[in-house]
Amino acid sequence: MHLPTRLAPLPPRATRAAKEKEKAEKAAKRKAAEDAQKKQQEGTDVSSNDYGDLPMIGSQEYKPSGVSRTTLAQISEKYNETTPIDEAGGVEVCFRAVVENARNQSAKLSFLVFREGLNTIQAVVAASDSLSRQMVKFAGSINAESVVLVHGLVKKTPEPVKSATISHLEIHIKKIYVVAKADSQLPMQVQDAERPLPLEGEEIKEEEGARPIVTLNTRLNNRVIDLRGKHNRAIFAIKDGVTALFQEFLRNQGFIGIQTPKLLGAPSEGGANVFEVGYFATKAFLAQSPQLYKQMLIAARFERVMEVGPVFRAENSNTARHLTEFTGLDLEMAFEEDYHEVVEVLENLMLYIFNGLKSKYKRETDLVRSIYHVDEFKLPEAGKVPRIPFAEGIQMLRDDGLEIGDYDDLSTPDEKRLGALVLKKYGSDFYVLDQFPLNIRPFYTMPSHTAPAHQTGAKDPNSGYSNSYDFFMRGQEILSGAQRIHDAEFLCKRMKEHASPVDPNSDGLRDYVNAFRYGCPPHAGGGIGLERIVMLWLGLPNVRLASLFPRDPNRVMP
Repeated sequence: MHLPTRLAPLPPRATRAAKEKEKAEKAAKRKAAEDAQKKQQEGTDVSSNDYGDLPMIGSQEYKPSGVSRTTLAQISEKYNETTPIDEAGGVEVCFRAVVENARNQSAKLSFLVFREGLNTIQAVVAASDSLSRQMVKFAGSINAESVVLVHGLVKKTPEPVKSATISHLEIHIKKIYVVAKADSQLPMQVQDAERPLPLEGEEIKEEEGARPIVTLNTRLNNRVIDLRGKHNRAIFAIKDGVTALFQEFLRNQGFIGIQTPKLLGAPSEGGANVFEVGYFATKAFLAQSPQLYKQMLIAARFERVMEVGPVFRAENSNTARHLTEFTGLDLEMAFEEDYHEVVEVLENLMLYIFNGLKSKYKRETDLVRSIYHVDEFKLPEAGKVPRIPFAEGIQMLRDDGLEIGDYDDLSTPDEKRLGALVLKKYGSDFYVLDQFPLNIRPFYTMPSHTAPAHQTGAKDPNSGYSNSYDFFMRGQEILSGAQRIHDAEFLCKRMKEHASPVDPNSDGLRDYVNAFRYGCPPHAGGGIGLERIVMLWLGLPNVRLASLFPRDPNRVMP
């Protein structure tokens, strides 16, 4: 028979209290000893004034430091691989940068990598008689993405530093201060943003042991961190370059920059895909394009106009190539005898942009393409851009086995298929498709001279072709344009008989039609999607990657 084990009696309450008191006293003595040791160390810290967190800029009275500052780009340019550094011990510099990573190699040595724009450089903090271990520990413990002010010496490296873009130099830190501290735990890491996303419809393939792919949605939800990726900086440098080249070429051709309204009192292009907004006691609509205003300015004797501005499309298109707000590169110009005069200007414009990107933005292009592997963009010679009649394009698709009608609009897969055929036949990723069917173009499009629309009492005034064209990159449309109707009476006729008729006397169209009653020269133009150019030039899998803060049917934030 087993008797139950008797529990030891609880110690009296006074005994428990005494033990807790003794425990607390020991902890207090231990902390006091640690504080005393730390204070003693700080007292002997020869680098105590050479590192730490700076006060928030603006929180104290401004006192100029008098120290000249430089940048990583300037350092790299001044001290290239063949430039000797004559100063004994290295060249003193001061610069501000971002900590890409920091690590303590030992109690006496830490390594950091600094980033500024597309440039990175390795830095060393080594303990010595004049540099304390405390400073080494501080430097190696700085959170990634923190902004720091660095004083140091530039030295040549014995071997290239493969992990930095400035591989032939390194910084030996003498002072380092944190200007803006980053949180230790970020929603996502910058290096995650620099990994490729899958193409539309492609499954995510993760290598064993690799970090998981951060989805596009997560990246866009944390866009500020995402945009810190070097390839993202390159993408938007290229996007800015496209805009600059667009304006540069057209200004040299006599175009003037304009800014047209984006708030309209009534829908102007006959479509239902417009955004309605509250406007005081009434309502307004966001402009689908500057099209009608461009034409009104031609009638106002401006002759050649261009615009870079936002375009709004209320299309519920959740694809990798559509946005509800994008940047339009628009132009319109009067011509003398034939609309192909304008087509030629547009062809030369696009070649100017492409060649400008190749020569001025090679570094950025190569950086992005190293992540999104895409074939080199194949360009035709000036004056030899493939200009293919729509009917010929249809025949090329039929010869390739596709069943398609003479006047059918091309789907995205059809466009890509035709692009592959053009590349094979003409050796060009850039081409023009001319003379589109009239029934799939807007009401202001001039019918081809052979179209029934020019005949009185035509049985089907929307049949036949039109003086319209689209431009393509890698088999995807980037520009849509046409000769516009410049005669008021014929314009009214076409508006009424169009496949999607509109009222020329409606509030949104009356002033537009009247502009042509006062004498307007023949004119043509086009609208280019800026983000599409960037996407297709670089081989990006999604057009959202070419928009800083993209807007689509499911996203209006951040």
